[in-house]
Amino acid sequence: MTRRPDRSAPSRRDFLSFCAAALLALAPEARRAPEWRAICHAPHPGPHPHPTPRPGITAEKVLPSDQLGPWAAAAPAFDEVRQIPEIVDGIRCNCGCAGTPGYYSLLTCYEGEEAMARVCEICQGQGRLAYRLHQAGKTLDEIRAAIDARFG
Repeated sequence: MTRRPDRSAPSRRDFLSFCAAALLALAPEARRAPEWRAICHAPHPGPHPHPTPRPGITAEKVLPSDQLGPWAAAAPAFDEVRQIPEIVDGIRCNCGCAGTPGYYSLLTCYEGEEAMARVCEICQGQGRLAYRLHQAGKTLDEIRAAIDARFG
């Protein structure tokens, strides 16, 4: 007998987001994270347009790997994003941070001492996927579609 799922029950994605947020809240480094910690994994309704990459954008503001401190595990994502800033600047982050002040693109998640991608697996996952697809010769539109399909 097949049971129809209760539409009011939390989805698997909601459950996994809750678990990730709970684990981050319990980690000592997460307690020192800025107030945007609650934004990561926040629900955001509907599809959002991707930004237009800014002319001449560089990776100069991307946090260097040696400055990640307790978040050193995120270094591969930072290193990869640093190689393709013009691509990552054309992608909208799907973790819920897009509504924060000063946000422009996924590249913003990797910039500065308070870079959200240090602790957010969604930001990291999108950056790493963008890098792999770019290395495989995919266009920005193809990369956006793949990121939306996986993280949107």
